Amino acid sequence: MSQEGEGARAARRLEGRRLLLGVSGSIAAYKAVELLRRLVAEGAQVQVLMTHAATAFVGPLTFETLSGHPVLHDPLELLPDQRIAHVVAARESDAILVAPATAHWMAAMAHGLAGDLITAACLAAAVPVVVAPAMDAGMYAHPATRANLDRLRAFGYTVVEPATGPLASGLVGEGRLAEPPIIVSAVIAALARPAARSRRDLAGRHVVVTAGGTAEPIDPVRFIGNRSSGRMGIEIARAAMERGARVTLIVGQVSVPLPVGASIVAASSSAEMQRAVLDALPGADALVMAAAVADFRPRHPASTKLTRDVAPVLELEPTEDILAEAARRVQDQALRPVLVGFAAETGSLDRVAEKARRKGVDLLVANDVLEPGSGFGVETNRVTLVASDGTREPWPLLPKRDVADRLLDRVATLLQSRGGRAGAAAAGAAAAGAAAGGAAAAIAGTALEAPVHGPDPQPVAPSRTAEEVSE
Repeated sequence: MSQEGEGARAARRLEGRRLLLGVSGSIAAYKAVELLRRLVAEGAQVQVLMTHAATAFVGPLTFETLSGHPVLHDPLELLPDQRIAHVVAARESDAILVAPATAHWMAAMAHGLAGDLITAACLAAAVPVVVAPAMDAGMYAHPATRANLDRLRAFGYTVVEPATGPLASGLVGEGRLAEPPIIVSAVIAALARPAARSRRDLAGRHVVVTAGGTAEPIDPVRFIGNRSSGRMGIEIARAAMERGARVTLIVGQVSVPLPVGASIVAASSSAEMQRAVLDALPGADALVMAAAVADFRPRHPASTKLTRDVAPVLELEPTEDILAEAARRVQDQALRPVLVGFAAETGSLDRVAEKARRKGVDLLVANDVLEPGSGFGVETNRVTLVASDGTREPWPLLPKRDVADRLLDRVATLLQSRGGRAGAAAAGAAAAGAAAGGAAAAIAGTALEAPVHGPDPQPVAPSRTAEEVSE
């Protein structure tokens, strides 16, 4: 074999993987043909599942020819040995990709309705699921669709956001199926991610997470804030729920969707966040302070809006060190919670070891927000994990979800070493979760038991009777 051929084979990133490709009833179904070709070229064995509406756009023969396997589209189909076809396919797959995913399909999946082969397979599987939506821009922006997407994310599903461009309706907007190389990369990343959904090592634990930036009022209209989107803390909260934890998520100013199932507490200023954290701390097994809390605030905020006539002179005062106060309050507890802090630095991480010691944390996650791909407003992060003894462990540039998984690995290990109030409950729940199989349904059931404080979640529209014709 030539060196070029050997290099091509070495680059097959899905070699030996068994995938299910679910195609729902969208005009973008024709793009699933190219997607299938790329998955096969990467070495994957692909079984295609189609909804009835999808077969109206692309014939099953096309997918059968490219995949080398019969297409499954009847939920009642049995194998020659009388086993249920979609259950066997789900159990024997390494991952499920749904592309395109219509608004109708996502609504059905978000509510566990097994009316088609793809939703039935997802409910029967305990493997990573990647969802690539495609629909008209108005449908994608509708609160019902956004709520259903949040629910799928809470199940642990990876959502590949659609692109912006011309749509089948003739309009231009967000809703085009993402390009096949982007979707393939998402599948590879999902398979490479630690199998957090199959672990229940935080079952029985209460994890408190903070996310987003604080807004320190200058007057009733203006405030001092920062560029935090809240994504890192929200990914930690979502990952903790998938591992069985009961999560209290204390949020400041955020620009990404909140996870369904967490107990949400709104805290816009540093003072409000401190009260919320200290209120949630009793009984918590871990506190992860991922929020970007302001270091200073106006000493005397105006009670009315300041005018442009005279430029104001702001006198600032330090805000409370929430994490240090939390550490002080629990330092003498026999069952002390694991404390995790975050430090956003610029240019150097030389101060982080001293900061970890001063704040009294078990772990400090530090990053340089000036580094490309790291910090605020991006989906990746390059962090250095600092232990309480000053030991530093640099991590490579990773998706923030992967940073969350790695961090929770450490938190779970620390909790297991300490034992304590939730140790026995966690061990028993972990064993039960591992035996249960249908991880998505188990996660959904656990998450929905948690109360939600603050704004009510968006209402979810009922499933429609026909799938959308959309791109």
